[in-house]
Amino acid sequence: METQHDPLLWKQAKERVGFRMHLRTYLIINIGLWLIWAVTLFMIPSRPRVYFPWPLFASFGWGIGLVSHYLSVYRRGNQRDMVEEEYQKLLARQ
Repeated sequence: METQHDPLLWKQAKERVGFRMHLRTYLIINIGLWLIWAVTLFMIPSRPRVYFPWPLFASFGWGIGLVSHYLSVYRRGNQRDMVEEEYQKLLARQ
């Protein structure tokens, strides 16, 4: 027996799961990049020291995308309420 889903709630659930997967990937990859930087900086004595934290570029750039994804999924408000509010404003102008 198939259960019926509310299409808007189902879409919202899929978007939230998508964000959590994005966050998990961000954390795994960035932790790996920072570990590589730390290991090459402190554990390999024959390598010239590069003190600039190059993983900062990936963390910052990808972080902007991650924040944008979070805001689009969790902070957009209830779309139905926003549409109803906008509709009422348009009606009031007539």
